[in-house]
Amino acid sequence: MLEISLKGKKAFVAGIGDDQGYGWAIAKALAEAEAEIIVGTWAPIYKIFTSSWRLGKFDKARRLSNGSLMEISKVYPIDASFDTPEDVPEKIKEHKRYSACEGYTLSEVSASIEKDFGSVDMLVHSLANAPEVKKPLLETSRAGYLSAMSSSSYSFISLIKYLTPLMPAGGSALCLTYIASERAIPGYGGGMSSAKAALESDTRTLAWEAGRRSGLRINAISAGALGSRAARAIGFIDAMIEYAYQNAPLSKSLSAEEVAKSALFLLSPLASAITGVTLYVDNGLHAMGVAPDSPSLKLSNTEESTS
Repeated sequence: MLEISLKGKKAFVAGIGDDQGYGWAIAKALAEAEAEIIVGTWAPIYKIFTSSWRLGKFDKARRLSNGSLMEISKVYPIDASFDTPEDVPEKIKEHKRYSACEGYTLSEVSASIEKDFGSVDMLVHSLANAPEVKKPLLETSRAGYLSAMSSSSYSFISLIKYLTPLMPAGGSALCLTYIASERAIPGYGGGMSSAKAALESDTRTLAWEAGRRSGLRINAISAGALGSRAARAIGFIDAMIEYAYQNAPLSKSLSAEEVAKSALFLLSPLASAITGVTLYVDNGLHAMGVAPDSPSLKLSNTEESTS
């Protein structure tokens, strides 16, 4: 049986805000493989996350298979909408949740990682935000659309740009996307579907550029719906999960750990020849063209049975 050991390697996971979601699960899988974990947490919730960690609220979720607790070497506040301090508007700098944080722009976080750790071997981009995600695309403002693109897709480009000097050849980066990038998902609005499409396109281009320039591998995972706290901001996540259960080739619940195991593989040397890939980890839902639970199919079956 092949085993993955990442002992001596450092991973920066950007976008963990609690003990739910894919970012946390991936960090835990990397820790199981003995990688050193560095975390970026959205600046407005930085104090909440670090306080919850200190108070032991995440201890149950931190438990590894050997009985020890996952450790995080350092947590940095981060806001993926800003590259440099000059990009931050005054009203953001003065906001009470930001004023207590320092160095949260992407260039500053990268500089801090270099100062504190010298290098990083793996990057996980688990960042997404759309202030108008509940709005249909036709009702999304220009500002809302651009905000979704900035924090959810351009941030991956920016992080790779700033971290590339710290990453040795053979290093790897991974982002998380969703099937709305290529299929219409009503309700997944505010420009998020566009941001995911851009993220997947950028993954392919970055694989070429970062591969040729620095020997890095860049991949994406298109993960199925998960009932995390962040996903509930969309407003109909339970219905999305039930739809997947009814219509995917594998009629079972999708766990964050399943996505994390796939991420661990892609980030590890076992995937040394894999780059520019979007890997679907969604119980096969992406392969479906017609939903078996469609009312139109039920109507057709009823007509046949009565004819």
